[in-house]
Amino acid sequence: MVWVNSILQGVLLGGLYALFAAGLSLIFGIMRLVNIAHGDLIVLAAFLGLVVTSSLDIHPLASLVVVVPAMALLGYLLQYLLLNRTMSDDILPPLLVTFGLSVILQNVMLETFSADPQKMNTGALDTASITVGALHIGVLPLLMFAVAIAVIAGLQWLFYHTAIGRAFRATSDNADIAQLMGLNKKHVFSLAMALSLAVVAIAGIFLGTKTSFDPSSGPARLIFGFEAVIIGGLGNLWGTLFGGIILGVAQGIGAQIHPGLQQLAGHLVFLILLAIRPNGLFPRVAH
Repeated sequence: MVWVNSILQGVLLGGLYALFAAGLSLIFGIMRLVNIAHGDLIVLAAFLGLVVTSSLDIHPLASLVVVVPAMALLGYLLQYLLLNRTMSDDILPPLLVTFGLSVILQNVMLETFSADPQKMNTGALDTASITVGALHIGVLPLLMFAVAIAVIAGLQWLFYHTAIGRAFRATSDNADIAQLMGLNKKHVFSLAMALSLAVVAIAGIFLGTKTSFDPSSGPARLIFGFEAVIIGGLGNLWGTLFGGIILGVAQGIGAQIHPGLQQLAGHLVFLILLAIRPNGLFPRVAH
């Protein structure tokens, strides 16, 4: 039963990793953009949630009402004013710009919030659990997993059943032809980044409620997100959920074997799967 519990906790943790990865998968699928600052933006969202929670004296999950639109606006402006200027067939310029943005964000957060680890208090939700036989399932991890499924399902619906989704797919297939057909690719790219950072906001709030965070913890979040994306298949949103679950279960089993193996087990499984399936388990099929 101990092993079953470890696997279950790993599955639920995979929901958080899927939230880390969904924004990465989204912008890579549409723009072929690798955002090195993604992890730092997750941490920024967590700090913004902390500020909103303490200033308004509200529950951390209620801060999503403020943090999600704020991060979406930041994403639109970031893409429209900065990253669009670097977009071309060469992936190196946006890669370098987002790397520089990562360094800037870390230093700004360090100056603003100090290096002290922070955590958002969710009150009774921190310890609330559901008992199923001999298993004790935390309500907060279960909520995170449910939200991850809802977010990915919502993104899938948006992509295939709405006008903006058709614009995303058309721009992803060929941005120049989409531009000739009347779409403003800069605006579409900016909307994609806004949507990505809205998901980042959700991931950041859940990160802040689950564990402590500090200005330098972004790169680790980025690594988990990248691994989940690559395991699942680049550009495949449901694949990111399975990638996150595989990563979480590997870490759960590793921790059960030895506490020091938790992180290593996830990285080893990632490397093994990458060697076997370089395109991921569920590579995106062109439509």
